[in-house]
Amino acid sequence: MKSTTALPVGVATVVKTFEGEVAGRSTTLVTAAFGQETGVGPYIAVESFEGVLAGREGTFDFVHPATTSGSDRTGEYFTIVPSSGIAAPAGIGGGGGIAVDEDGTHRIRFDFEPAGQ
Repeated sequence: MKSTTALPVGVATVVKTFEGEVAGRSTTLVTAAFGQETGVGPYIAVESFEGVLAGREGTFDFVHPATTSGSDRTGEYFTIVPSSGIAAPAGIGGGGGIAVDEDGTHRIRFDFEPAGQ
């Protein structure tokens, strides 16, 4: 059964490219209840990253949800999924955050500890 609400719920798969200290790409599964016209609604994203983070090459997963009322972000958290790292990021843990520039550019920050730290 599908219920109708004021904000349509959708699921999307997105491929992202990263440059800088974080270089690589991720495949992201996003679920959101979002109003395109108003910019209002929450999302939750689970990303599988492959590339280089601070000189460590490999893969790991991270998750981040947030809610927006159209001009802000609330209820946001960001975590690296424990035990998800392969190769140099094996055992990686920590969190991070996302900043959104005025032009819509998203900047991700990882606050992490390598394995054994």
